[in-house]
Amino acid sequence: MVDLHHHLLPGLDDGSPDLETSVAMARIAVDDGITHVVATPHANNVYTFDPAEIARRVDGLRSALAAEAIPLRISSGCDFHLSYDNMQDAVANPKKYTLNGGDYLLVELPDYGLSPHLDEAFYELGLAGMRPILTHPERNPTLQRDPKRLADWMRIGLLTQITTSSVVGQMGKHAEKMAHRMLEDRWVHFLATDAHNTKSRPPRMRAARDLVAKKYGAAYADRLCTTNPLAVYEGKPLPQQDEPLNLYEDDPRLSRRWWQIFWKQRKEERD
Repeated sequence: MVDLHHHLLPGLDDGSPDLETSVAMARIAVDDGITHVVATPHANNVYTFDPAEIARRVDGLRSALAAEAIPLRISSGCDFHLSYDNMQDAVANPKKYTLNGGDYLLVELPDYGLSPHLDEAFYELGLAGMRPILTHPERNPTLQRDPKRLADWMRIGLLTQITTSSVVGQMGKHAEKMAHRMLEDRWVHFLATDAHNTKSRPPRMRAARDLVAKKYGAAYADRLCTTNPLAVYEGKPLPQQDEPLNLYEDDPRLSRRWWQIFWKQRKEERD
């Protein structure tokens, strides 16, 4: 399994505080069946996002894991917060914040006070060559109350990642309910741990993957935990996805495919 959202690097944010904890988190991940991790420290006004320092932490952690014979592949990206300064910098430097230097960008929203113009922000990121992946929408109180906003963004091509602990009921009933509604309607593209430590938020995917396989099919579970995130890790396009349910029915004029053409054209222009 491939974990695209993981606060593994030591001493950079509210995730792992030190190298010892990072090694312990990596061991838990490997024991759970995770083979690849994208380390995604926060990029916001609280934690400084420094690519050079992140690269040094990745190299140090790789050396520590090799010394412990822990077979976990690591790359880096960030947990990107949609602030004005971040947006300006990301549009000017598209590869600075993306996962493994590819086209995909993890985007986190504030819990409250969501701008009515977020669709424009997602579109602007797309024009700059980035493919936004919205992190844990099932945990967002605003979206829990008004999932139509999420539907509107998905119609313009936004991808979604839900947290494994939400799937198994460890993030509260509201997050669990929304996670399973999204899974049932095939609105989810990735499962990820959003791991921060070894105890309260450990890097475990297996239980959520198995539950998704049991309730929604093994093929879908494998796509969310392996096929889709591995494509992102390797910087490749996503494979064909299941048709989402209850996304276009309230407006049959909306095209199901226009956004796929848009992202393909953007990639061809960049190449």
